[in-house]
Amino acid sequence: MAGIVAFAFAYILSQFYRSFLAVLTPALAGELGASKAELSLASGAWFIAFALMQFIVGVSLDRFGPRRTASVLLAVGAGGGAVLFSLANAPWMIVLAMTLIGIGCSPVLMAPLFIFAKTYSPMRFAVLTSWFVGIGTLGNVLGAAPLAASAELFGWRAVMVGLGVITLAVAVALHLVVRDPPPDRDSAGTSSGFSGYFELMRLKVLWPIIPLMAINYAPPIGIRGLWAGPFLTDMHGADALMIGNVTLFMALGMVAGSFVYGPLDTVFRTRKWVVVAGNAICLAALVFLMLFPAASIVTAAAALVVVGIAGASYGMLMAHARAFFPGHLTGRGVTLMNFFAIGGVGLMQFASGGVVSAAASPERPATAYVALFAFYAVTLGVAFVIYLFSRDARPGRD
Repeated sequence: MAGIVAFAFAYILSQFYRSFLAVLTPALAGELGASKAELSLASGAWFIAFALMQFIVGVSLDRFGPRRTASVLLAVGAGGGAVLFSLANAPWMIVLAMTLIGIGCSPVLMAPLFIFAKTYSPMRFAVLTSWFVGIGTLGNVLGAAPLAASAELFGWRAVMVGLGVITLAVAVALHLVVRDPPPDRDSAGTSSGFSGYFELMRLKVLWPIIPLMAINYAPPIGIRGLWAGPFLTDMHGADALMIGNVTLFMALGMVAGSFVYGPLDTVFRTRKWVVVAGNAICLAALVFLMLFPAASIVTAAAALVVVGIAGASYGMLMAHARAFFPGHLTGRGVTLMNFFAIGGVGLMQFASGGVVSAAASPERPATAYVALFAFYAVTLGVAFVIYLFSRDARPGRD
């Protein structure tokens, strides 16, 4: 239990690091001259580095266990990256720092999911994963109003140094208190190498799940972590404190969504249709923002919160896919799905920067955000339709 608590703190940091740029946008733009496209690149770099590391993390979990895998990467990558961020004097240093932080954060969700999959009943995987994600998403809360207030009081550089020290302390705690689960007998001889990923990709039952796994997380985390700040500034003249308050409510919505999704598969005896219902609501909120980008700030904030709540289906999608993994590939299965989830966010971050830049008009600021929300709505809609052809995985039958 102490190990899971330590991982919860690590995952809170991971969630914070993936979303805090939205609040620091005015300071980074003013002090370093960072453009929206450069900040989009920095945010996307975090997700791409995180995603590509999943293959190494998956093999490392099997070979070295979650304790060493998570503690070493978190200390060197995230701790070092936070310090580099504090020393940045040009946008490229922000991009490099975010890349390092992404590498460091890459194992801190997969390691506890690996423990859940190896230790608990498959029927409990959805609720354990969703609730763990919900607790970790409190990092989004810390990345909202509290970060804005701390940066205002101490300066963003001092705050990043402090975060680096905290990250190193959590990494040490992981090394001291995490206990690796015993290896499975059916995994003998398969604990190293990447061939298991090819075996997983040959499972056709996963193919309709993968597109939604890659897209569903992108709208809430992309808007919350990157575009909420510019959207609220350009359309409503919001200052850093107001941005922090609105993104705080969106972050709380993401926390609530994870907790709500958690037990729904056992309540309704389906995973597929819980995911369908939630993502339909998220899609409707995105279409609303696309059609009414200049709605009042209260209405816009409410729509953003709905995106946060309904878009928190990661845990349920992971449980849906996990039901089809062969036992000896569970570790690599969760990291493969996480690769698509986080890699999708990273690609969407890169693409969203191009969409906004291409549609930007000084005379009509709403045009850029109509294009942004349309981009999210169309991509989510396509993945949603593909997912409708997936096979359900009812609790108790996996």
